[in-house]
Amino acid sequence: MHTANIELMLDYEVTHPAHFLFHIESAFHEGHKIIEERLTITPSMKVRTFSDERNGNRFIRLDASKGVLSVNYHAKVELITVPVPPHLDETPVTAVPDDVLRFLMPSRYCESDVMSRAAQQLFGHLPSGLSRVHAIESWIHESIYYLPGFSNSTTTAQEVFVQRAGVCRDFAHLGVTLCRALNIPARLVVGYVHFDEPPQDFHAVFEAWVGDRWVLFDGTKMAPIDRLVRVGTGRDAKDVAFATIFGGVTMLRKELTVDEGDTSAVRAEPAVQPALSLV
Repeated sequence: MHTANIELMLDYEVTHPAHFLFHIESAFHEGHKIIEERLTITPSMKVRTFSDERNGNRFIRLDASKGVLSVNYHAKVELITVPVPPHLDETPVTAVPDDVLRFLMPSRYCESDVMSRAAQQLFGHLPSGLSRVHAIESWIHESIYYLPGFSNSTTTAQEVFVQRAGVCRDFAHLGVTLCRALNIPARLVVGYVHFDEPPQDFHAVFEAWVGDRWVLFDGTKMAPIDRLVRVGTGRDAKDVAFATIFGGVTMLRKELTVDEGDTSAVRAEPAVQPALSLV
């Protein structure tokens, strides 16, 4: 068993009354056990919570008045590692479960319909199954340059494929897209994990449906995949933004640490923009 201690601090300057949707709590998921957690919001106010039973995603909604809003989330999570068999077959489309089928479809950031030819040229000749998804993961790692600040909140997988640079979200979107283009159901997963470089932040990976199960992959290879504390699971980034904001708001601070005991925690630099803002 592996334990992760998570500390997240968010500060916002609310210039006009705004509505927040936060997606920052550890998900309800069989891959980990939440030992303890604490959510502190300053100033104190009424909040609403709900969860997505299908994916285990948890959400917080609140209305903030003008002034500074501070959100602190603390959690201690025990990860449950389930070994992945070395050989897993792809599932024929006709046998894909009903609740998995939607992860074969193109989505906002994952244009698998227009990436089909490229996916077939690169990976169509490979034996189907787990090894082909690992080949996709390795190709992304070797072909896409990790470059913070190069992409933005509207960058799609096709653009990453052309530009050959991006951040973890872009790597994950490309993995999702290439899998879907090969008729392998895939989805985006966002969570907390410790890594040394770059500064700590939410981390995005992709998950593919092989052998009648979901298996995680990370094209960045920045951290052990089995140490990810899952927060959000969705079709792409629009389903798992850590903050969706309706109103006039400026982010003042985002600091995140993930402590793995003997491993030194890393603190993020102050951020200047929220994950997603709708005015």
